[in-house]
Amino acid sequence: MQIVNYELFQVPPRWLFLKIETDEGISGWGEPVIEGRAYTVKAAVEELMTYMIGKDPLRIEDHWNMLYRSGFYRGGPILMSALAGIDQALWDIKGKFYQAPIYQLMGGACRDSIKVYSWIGGDRPSDVGKAAAEAVATGFTAIKMNGTEEMQYLDSYEKVDQAVERVAAVREAVGNGVGIGIDFHGRVHKPMAKVLAKELEPYRPMFLEEPVVAENNEALREIASHTHTPIATGERMFSRWDFKSLLSDGYVDVIQPDISHAGGITETKKIATMAEAYDVAIAPHCPLGPIALAACLHVDATSHNAFIQEQSLGIHYNKENDLLDYIKDRSVFDYENGHVKIPQGPGLGIEINEDYVRKRAEEGHNWHNPVWRHDDASIAEW
Repeated sequence: MQIVNYELFQVPPRWLFLKIETDEGISGWGEPVIEGRAYTVKAAVEELMTYMIGKDPLRIEDHWNMLYRSGFYRGGPILMSALAGIDQALWDIKGKFYQAPIYQLMGGACRDSIKVYSWIGGDRPSDVGKAAAEAVATGFTAIKMNGTEEMQYLDSYEKVDQAVERVAAVREAVGNGVGIGIDFHGRVHKPMAKVLAKELEPYRPMFLEEPVVAENNEALREIASHTHTPIATGERMFSRWDFKSLLSDGYVDVIQPDISHAGGITETKKIATMAEAYDVAIAPHCPLGPIALAACLHVDATSHNAFIQEQSLGIHYNKENDLLDYIKDRSVFDYENGHVKIPQGPGLGIEINEDYVRKRAEEGHNWHNPVWRHDDASIAEW
């Protein structure tokens, strides 16, 4: 079997899909994208795929190493996202070739389902108590919210109080049995992150996510000394080498690699295994489309330390299309009692509605991250 062709589809709301075709009629799908940089990742995929035409798609480990190591310059969000989508598509092909779900080819499942959480509140969260109650009413047992808007290196306690009030409203609305993930989104710098971590602790968050940007991970040591709340990070880290020092330093409790950014199924599984050796949980980042979510679920199925899965249904970014629009059988992602089952079909276990993908790709998208500024007009972290 050989790879003979590929196609890329830039589809709303902000996603990029890849289809790889073989001479035996088996095709695989991947989702290579960086939110806000879809065109750039698309160009990287096109460059990398010049190495793949005519190759046996089943040699996934060899292809991963060739694409990663042979370019001399390696790593980073663009190249690793391009590699991630190719890797996902190759695993999809392999599963279909052997008529088995991907997790069976990775050693088999250690769980039948995994907890999922629902996003509430948006970038500038409001009415979060009501939104949290609605999510719980639909069956979710965990939610995640942005904790703050933009914050200066040193900012007012008014903003701290506002963040605390929002979290307090959510806790009051959902009770003590629901997990609350609080995402700082890298918007907070070390001085204020210490304050927020301490002030939010009485509301027993499930975790504090990205209290500082990944470039400042050394600050996690000091932040961790101000709270007992688990600290999570990793969506802007792209390989096992990026995670190596984070894990060995010992100040993170949950890592969140993104399977469409961190080298795909092959690399994310290795990162998860590394984390398990440090007694660190994994909660894969995935505010993306159905291909990325399906890929995550196969890694979750085979990773003992996976404890919860992000998913994008109803997320505030999904303005024109949502998670289920691009698959034929929507029931594969049915959420029951706050959990989703591991897909059981061959490959990724989802069937892409290719006609609809092509239709929406005709419109495409040009989604970019918003640009935020402080009151003094300096750039703020979004």
